[in-house]
Amino acid sequence: MNKDLVAEIRSFNRFYTQIIGLLDRHILSSEFSLPEVRVMYEINHSPGITASEIIENLGLDKGYLSRILKKLEKHKLIMKTISSEDKRAINLFLSKHGQIEYNRLDTASSNQIRDILDGYSQNDIEVMVTKMNEIKMILQGK
Repeated sequence: MNKDLVAEIRSFNRFYTQIIGLLDRHILSSEFSLPEVRVMYEINHSPGITASEIIENLGLDKGYLSRILKKLEKHKLIMKTISSEDKRAINLFLSKHGQIEYNRLDTASSNQIRDILDGYSQNDIEVMVTKMNEIKMILQGK
């Protein structure tokens, strides 16, 4: 691949990660990192998900996920139950407190995007979303 194209892609990645604050140690003015919030997202959207499924979905290292789950459990954000289908598996759920915290972070994330796009025309936003979907389709088609 042309090195100029690679440089352009890397430049865009740096630009976008700065815009949405992905390099911040804690995301959305919380005490949680991006991977921790992504794990909460997975648990919220798939109640009863197992650690193995999260590893598969996010491509996380088993030990790293274990540390994340311990932190979330320490903060009483998740609950664990033994799977009725496989006694070796643990199903993960957000606790009531975890659901409240997740909803707060989800709202903050949506507000962040609204703030970033404030001042852009509806047409520009629709063009951006169309281009984002095109990029997703290209990358998923490989």
